[in-house]
Order: sequence, then C-alpha cells, then structure tokens
Amino acid sequence: MTLNIAWGITGCGDRLEETLHLMEQINKECDVKIDVYLSKNAVLVIKKYDLFKELKKHFEVTIERGPNTPFIIADLQLGKFDLLIICPATGNTTAKIAYGIADTLLSNAVAQAMKTQLPIYIYPADQKEGDIITTLPDGRKLTLTMRNIDIENTEKLKRMAGINVLETPQRIREIIPQWHQDPSTK
Repeated sequence: MTLNIAWGITGCGDRLEETLHLMEQINKECDVKIDVYLSKNAVLVIKKYDLFKELKKHFEVTIERGPNTPFIIADLQLGKFDLLIICPATGNTTAKIAYGIADTLLSNAVAQAMKTQLPIYIYPADQKEGDIITTLPDGRKLTLTMRNIDIENTEKLKRMAGINVLETPQRIREIIPQWHQDPSTK
C-alpha cells in the first residue's frame, strides 16, 4: 500500500540540503507518494541554496499563497494523506504551532490535521541548549546559539497530543517502514 505523505518545508536553512536528499531517498526506496508544500519563506531559502529546480524535478511542489491557499486542509480532512511531516521547521513555525496560531499554510495544516488525528511529525531546528553549527548556501559554517524561548517552544510541542517531535530528519527513515507494517500502532 502506498503511503501518502504531505511534507511541509519552512524557511529553515538548517539541515535543508540533508532533508531534500532524505526525501529523494525515501521516494526511491519506499512505496510512498510525497506531496511537498512550501511556505513562502521556504521558497526564498531553497532558492538561496540553489535547490529549487532539484526539488521540483523529483516532487510535486505547491507553494503557500495564504493560510488556506492552496487548500491542503480539505485533503488532510478527507483522508488523502496518511502522515503530515514538517521538516525542517523554523523557530517561528514551531512557536506558532505550540501556541495554536494557524495563520500560515503549514501552521494551519498542523492545526487542522490535529483535529482529524492525522499523525504529525515535526523536525524543529531549535531543540537543544547551546550552539549548533549550520551550513550556509556557499558552504561556509555558521555557529548559532539557541534561544531559550525556541527550546521551550519545542518542549511544548513534545507535550502536545498528536505531534511527534523528531530529533533529526533521519528519524523519518525509521518511521516510514513502521507505517507500512502497521499504521494503527504509531
């Protein structure tokens, strides 16, 4: 049985290239159909990393025009998708979801998916105290210091019913086969 996945990408550059390669691998190796939904800022960041053409080559890509446009909500509520994945998620999107603000395509998709008990997996980039090293579009490394508020928002997500917070994007590789085996136990 093909697993239908709605995969949202926000304007987060951290682990973006890794995520896109992961999506391609999952698409090749597993019986899945991945529909990609980009936030407005995801488009800017993906183009900055020069990955937009590659993404469109492998996936059907839909770009946010507003909180309900395109109307992903209907597809989520009518059962078109088996899973909703948001990876990577910015601190802004994480905060909106944590506080129930549904004013963007992806934060609204999560809010509505929660109401239908659709399984949701989110990889927030800001998860642990201290510094992380990320890769810039030109390949240089940048050290970012995590803010306490962003970590608190991720912790709030972890306590929300229906949301599964991923420690790394690679965790998705473990989830897909589990869903093929027995989706009722996830």
